[in-house]
Amino acid sequence: MGRVPDLQKSEMSAEQARIHDEIAAPRGGVVAGPFAIWLRNPAVADRANQFGNALRLHGKLEKRLFELMVLVVARHWGAQYEWHAHEKQALANGIPAAVVEAIREHRLPVFAADDERLVYEIVREMNDTRHLSDATYARAMAAFGQDLVIELITSVGFYTMVAMVLNGFDAPVPGGRRPLP
Repeated sequence: MGRVPDLQKSEMSAEQARIHDEIAAPRGGVVAGPFAIWLRNPAVADRANQFGNALRLHGKLEKRLFELMVLVVARHWGAQYEWHAHEKQALANGIPAAVVEAIREHRLPVFAADDERLVYEIVREMNDTRHLSDATYARAMAAFGQDLVIELITSVGFYTMVAMVLNGFDAPVPGGRRPLP
């Protein structure tokens, strides 16, 4: 069990219930992970949901690359719930199982796709150095263009925030699993 117990519907204010339902709608009726924590602060939950949806549901970054980015962030932070929530999505959107497993095990993945390798390198560089070198930035701009580079780096920041919330509040993974070693 995590540090912040889930709110029951009977405990929610009208605003919390409305936001809960908005968060649950695209997630199979479930509010878990950071959203279950944020729901205790409705204004934060509402805006985090809107921001996350702008990136995850309405962004232009290809879903395969988006999910790869989330896995690299989740692994960097050791965010168990974040990994749990996105591993299946990465696989379903075409990230090879061998790449997913290499990231899980902190090994350098072997990429068949250049765009996957570049996303991995961008996210790793941002995580490891907190900056993006001129050379990596130039490669990113040439491959993706300004709009997608902005979206990618913004997504790295959003999912870093998610990882920090999950880790800070020890958000539980269903079944008590620990998918990351």
